[in-house]
Amino acid sequence: MRLAELSERSGVSTATIKYYLREGLLPPGHRVNATTAEYGEEHLRRLRLVRALIQVGGIPVATAREVLGHVDDDSLGRTIRLGAALWALPQDPEPDEDDPSVATARAEVDRLLVSLGWETSRELAPLSPVHRSLVAAVAALHRLGYSWDAELLKPYGELMLQVARRQLDHMETYDSRTEQVEMAVASAVLFEPVLRALRRLAQEEESARRYGIE
Repeated sequence: MRLAELSERSGVSTATIKYYLREGLLPPGHRVNATTAEYGEEHLRRLRLVRALIQVGGIPVATAREVLGHVDDDSLGRTIRLGAALWALPQDPEPDEDDPSVATARAEVDRLLVSLGWETSRELAPLSPVHRSLVAAVAALHRLGYSWDAELLKPYGELMLQVARRQLDHMETYDSRTEQVEMAVASAVLFEPVLRALRRLAQEEESARRYGIE
């Protein structure tokens, strides 16, 4: 398809598509002549991802470019490729190492990972911004007097493992590894709000069942 059709099918203006091309967010089309290029379904798919990152996720162009660079890096194994793309997404604030609650939280998170048998997560902990985000969150709970220890957190970890399995099962329905990683990144931006809303709805429902509507 030509640029005009790509714009029409994607709902993205030609000016924006050209901007994405210049910024390296969209791979170049197949050059037909000096002034014309052809685009394929992979460009439509990538445009959806770029819009999810920038328009929905509010991610800066430079960060989106870094994320997509990992998505396209087929020299990496699937786990590292996926992890690098997800780690490049904006993360929660880093834990304050001067806060005494952080040491307590880190110990509880380590105990949690041991109890769950998540050996890879423990090995990657020094590098993982996700691990640091969890430590910071648990530290904030401790600091405010809500002592969520490994025992309290473990059932939630087990539930999240089930969610992860569902998402990876869905990811594997896509044909190429690039498509799979694209889907996983899009889910990180678009699906996490769905999970948050579902949890709150479930809490409302269970509260009404237990206590009635007063």
